[in-house]
Amino acid sequence: MTQAPPKNPRFPLALDRVHGSARAAPAGGLLRPQAPLKHAAEAAAQLAGGRHQPRGLGLDSAAVRQRMVQRLRADGIRSEAVLQALGTVERHRFVDSALATQAYEDTSLPIGLSQTISKPSVVARRLQLLFEGSTAQAQGHLGRVLEVGTGCGYQAALLALLSRQVVSIERLKALHDKARENLAEQRYGQSQGQGGGDLRLVYGDGRLGHAPRAPYDSIVAAAGGEDLPTAWLEQLAVGGRMVAPMHDAARGGQQGLLVIDRRPDGLHRQWLDAVHFVPLKSGAA
Repeated sequence: MTQAPPKNPRFPLALDRVHGSARAAPAGGLLRPQAPLKHAAEAAAQLAGGRHQPRGLGLDSAAVRQRMVQRLRADGIRSEAVLQALGTVERHRFVDSALATQAYEDTSLPIGLSQTISKPSVVARRLQLLFEGSTAQAQGHLGRVLEVGTGCGYQAALLALLSRQVVSIERLKALHDKARENLAEQRYGQSQGQGGGDLRLVYGDGRLGHAPRAPYDSIVAAAGGEDLPTAWLEQLAVGGRMVAPMHDAARGGQQGLLVIDRRPDGLHRQWLDAVHFVPLKSGAA
């Protein structure tokens, strides 16, 4: 006759003995798997009620932007005004939420309609070049600015912190509307930053510039063409500087960054970095 195995006196434990087991409860009490969901719901309710603004740990953290700024400084961006603006404007708010995790990487990102938001390094480079113009150096800000190609509004937000007045033109209505929405939410251009100027968004043909507020101390374009529009040259003030991508015949038609200074004795041009921007087109759509 086979005997039954001896009973284990330690198992199963009686319920009144579980609390004193070898694995003690965490200092904060028993773990509750549902707690993160509860906390998230509470945070959402607080945000909806206007009682809380998220800060410190995610993409809204200033530390994330400061790491981007540190990389740009290490790569040769010297203008403290430009670096400060880049550390202030929240780039992740200007891109699709699905791409927000890439917002502070040095990469261009799609914003729809075959358009892109430029790399932070490219934006910083153009803004620094504007600051090296004679009027900007004398004033300590970019003065009155014309931006051609608003896109999602990111660079316009930076310009609003660096100038007295910004006129930004976008030929694609859907992007113009999106930029207006983005900038209205963040209230850029409302007397803040080094320049603290106002920001005007215009829907129209960027090749025509914007004559009603000309001349401009600074002109920057976010699209490259085969030729430089005459209107831009006419609207550039004496002492002003323009930074725009253009196809350079000497480089086999490759795009290059063209810097133009209007001095009392005429226009002075210099070709700089090879770049790749979306095509400059006429009309509005």
